Amino acid sequence: MNGLAPSGKMRFIAVAVILCAGYFCSPVFAHPRGEWTKLILTQHWPQTFCSMEHCKTDLGNWTLHGLWPNTGIRCNTSWHFNASLIEDIIPEMERVWPDLLEPSSPKFWKYEWQKHGTCAAQAESLNSEHKYFSKALELYHKFDLNSVLRNNKIVPSEKYYTLDDVETALTNFYNVKPKIQCVHPGKGGQFQILGQIEICVDRDFQLMNCEKSTEEIWSNDMSVSGQSALSVCDQSMPVYYPPVPSRS
Repeated sequence: MNGLAPSGKMRFIAVAVILCAGYFCSPVFAHPRGEWTKLILTQHWPQTFCSMEHCKTDLGNWTLHGLWPNTGIRCNTSWHFNASLIEDIIPEMERVWPDLLEPSSPKFWKYEWQKHGTCAAQAESLNSEHKYFSKALELYHKFDLNSVLRNNKIVPSEKYYTLDDVETALTNFYNVKPKIQCVHPGKGGQFQILGQIEICVDRDFQLMNCEKSTEEIWSNDMSVSGQSALSVCDQSMPVYYPPVPSRS
C-alpha cells in the first residue's frame, strides 16, 4: 500500500506543526545551499488594505508591503531591528513604505526586517538593515508601478477592468509576468478587488517571472483577521480598483 507508515505520518505532522507555529503558515522551499533565489518586491493598494483592516488613508499611490526572499522566515532572531540605522531614509520610508495601521510607528518595518530582511541578508548586497531597506526603496522607484498603471490608463475608478487589462499593461512594460492578487468576493459576489502586485527579481536584481502557483511562499502573507486573504486574481471576474474616497 502507498503512503507513509504511521510513524512516518506522525513525523510529517510534527514538522508541519513546527513550520506553522509562527503568525503565518508558510512553506519553506529548499535550495541546495539553503539560499534564496528570488526576491519578491510586493506593493499593495492602500485603499484595498484599509477596506479589509478598517483603517483610513488618503494615500493614492501603491505602497511597499515588503521585499521578500522566496526561502526562509526569521532567519536570525537575534538580529534585532534598530531604527537608528536607517535614520537617513526614514522620511522616504514614511512616504512609500508606511504602516497603514499605525503611521507613526516603526512596527511594520521591524516586522518586515525580522521576518524577511534577516533572510535577504544572506546576500552581501543586502547584509545590513540599511542595505535591505535602501534596496527595496530603489527597486520601488526603478519599477515605478504607479506610473506603469497610470500610463496604461489603469487608474482607480468606479469602473471595472478585466484582469487581462492589468496583466497586459504590466507584462508589456516589464517583459516578465508579475503576480496580481485580489480580494475575492463572498458567495454571489460579482467582482474582485485589486489588492497587491508582486514583481520578482533574481539575486542580481534582474526582473524574472513571478509564479502563480498557490505554493508560492508568500502568496497569503497579507492575511487579515476574519476576512479573506489576498490570492491570485480570477481571470474570469471583473476587477475593481477602488479610488481614494473624497473628503466630505
